[in-house]
Amino acid sequence: MSDLTGKTALVTGASRGIGRAIAQRLAADGARVAVHYGSNDTAAKETVDAIQAAGGSAFPIRAELGVDGDADTLFDALATHLDGAPLDILVNNAAIMTYEATLDDATSEQFEQLFAVNARAPFFILQRAVPLLPNGGRVINISSGVTWFAIPQTVYAMTKGALNALSRSAANTLGVRGITVNTISPGVTDTEMNAWLHEDDAAAGIAAITALDRIGAGPDIADAVAFLASDDGRWITGQTIEVNGGLYLGPRNQSF
Repeated sequence: MSDLTGKTALVTGASRGIGRAIAQRLAADGARVAVHYGSNDTAAKETVDAIQAAGGSAFPIRAELGVDGDADTLFDALATHLDGAPLDILVNNAAIMTYEATLDDATSEQFEQLFAVNARAPFFILQRAVPLLPNGGRVINISSGVTWFAIPQTVYAMTKGALNALSRSAANTLGVRGITVNTISPGVTDTEMNAWLHEDDAAAGIAAITALDRIGAGPDIADAVAFLASDDGRWITGQTIEVNGGLYLGPRNQSF
């Protein structure tokens, strides 16, 4: 495990799924974790309780993203816990998916909401975080493999492409301070957002096109985040790292 003792991390969307796994892993490595969530008090408490039961340190922060002033609400709440200390690690994980927002059927309201939560919020959260990040701080944005393979949900894919661009640009801007900014791009991961994996033979179908022969899980993504957050990741910045078990590498079991 990495040693993050004495560091403070903010993980957005940390009450469930990949965000919860990231929060638990960073806490296990010694970080004090701000567990951000939008509305589900019960889920956030479960995350914090799980971290504390394992001997870690965490506290919840509630702030709805995608609305005016969302970053202000988030950082006003965070300030009371930081008490002047730096924010060492920022993980922009929170995102929403609207399955109906396809090229044919997306409405302007769906378009605006997806971009507000998935792209605008991470930008302004990072903007607010920059003065709090120490030299050598870490920023990890959670994107998606849909930036390189096509899905019908065009708008969602566009928002994640914007997040990839944010990481590259911010890495170049903040590099002079030793702050690294990277993107983790998960493949198909078993979360509530991907509940369809448990319908029919969907999970088996995804495993069949994945080199490591299974679907991803939250800890698979969290481990990669922990590496980038640690000193071991100090020379990696501006990169998009595909953490997907070898998804879509090509036909399997082919003979030549």
